[in-house]
Amino acid sequence: MKSIMIKLETIEDVKEFVSIMVQFNGYFDLASGRYIVDAKSVMGIFSMDLSKALELRILETNEQKEEIMAALKSFIVEE
Repeated sequence: MKSIMIKLETIEDVKEFVSIMVQFNGYFDLASGRYIVDAKSVMGIFSMDLSKALELRILETNEQKEEIMAALKSFIVEE
């Protein structure tokens, strides 16, 4: 599992993020504290507190993690 912190500040950010995530095969979760949702679910993401950075957990994928990281570059925040 790989974990990175991301920030989704607007409705457009959420839509763009989900459209990127659905391009990749595998399992991806977003976590905020103990609350976890599917990273490919628009409704799940909107149920989270978007004022804080979210933890993206790349659980299992056949894709190269470098490709995923490059696609999400604009959302990644430094810890």
